[in-house]
Formats: sequence, C-alpha cells, structure tokens
Amino acid sequence: MQRIMIIGGPGSGKSTLARALGVKLGLPVVHIDPMYWSSGWTQRPAAETLAQVTAAAAKPDWVFEGNHSVSYACRASRADLIIFLDLSRPVRLGRVLRRSWRYAGKTRPDMPPDCPERLNFEFLLFTLRWNRRPALGLLRRMEGQTRTLRLTTPAQVRRFLAGPGAQ
Repeated sequence: MQRIMIIGGPGSGKSTLARALGVKLGLPVVHIDPMYWSSGWTQRPAAETLAQVTAAAAKPDWVFEGNHSVSYACRASRADLIIFLDLSRPVRLGRVLRRSWRYAGKTRPDMPPDCPERLNFEFLLFTLRWNRRPALGLLRRMEGQTRTLRLTTPAQVRRFLAGPGAQ
C-alpha cells in the first residue's frame, strides 16, 4: 500500500490514525486542514485548496487524511485503500471535547500556524450534524475499484492498526 485515504467526521480520529499509519508504513502524512485553512482560521479560496489537494494526491505515496468532499474523487482515484472512520456521534463528540481541552489556546500539529484550537457552538453543531452520506457514497462508488474499509468502533480501529502491515 502506497496511498491511503482516510475520511470521517470531526473527532473520528483521522489525524491520529494517519500519523500512526505513516509511522508504521513509512509513508508521508498529508493533512487536508492546512490546505483548507490559512493562519488565523482564514479559509483559503476553493480553487487554491483544490490545487493543493490535487498536487499532493499526485505524489507517489501518502496517507491523506481529511474530508473536503469536493476532492474525494481526485484522491480516491489514486488511493490503494480508503478508510472511512464511521464512529458514533457520542464517541466523536467526546473526542472533540477532549481535544479542545488538550489543545486549548494552542495550535494542533496537523493545523496551519496561528490556528489555535477553538470550541464554539458552530463547531459543536457541525460535529453533531456531520453528514456521513457523501463518505458512504464514495465507498459504494469505489467498491471493486479500490479497497475500502469502514471502521465503526475504536476497537476496530485498534485491531486494524495492530494488524500485519496495517492489513
């Protein structure tokens, strides 16, 4: 496996799994958030984000984490494996709250500079209302073309990561 795409809702563990797989498989990790946001939580122009994602996806090897459904097809067409972290809303919400506490006032390692962690009502609503249908649709479309894996519990994620060569 040279290219792994990881998608899932806020707090599903995309970044954590990507870093672990990157270390385990010796692959570079690509986070989509720095392509979507610039310093100070400023959203980049859509064309700029898509250009950065397309350039990163064209590279020979990666673990690419993040949603950005506009670029699903571009990344999925190059992926050897697509992992959908479809964890429950309560698990994801708990993780978002813990992450917000852990990184309060600091920028997470997978974010652009000067984007300190923030928890506000808007993001909580986004987390609660996150729509998984685009991810499920992508998995259905890619079935038979690209290996797909849907993990629905933290235990499944741990078993996958512990497997030989990340399975």
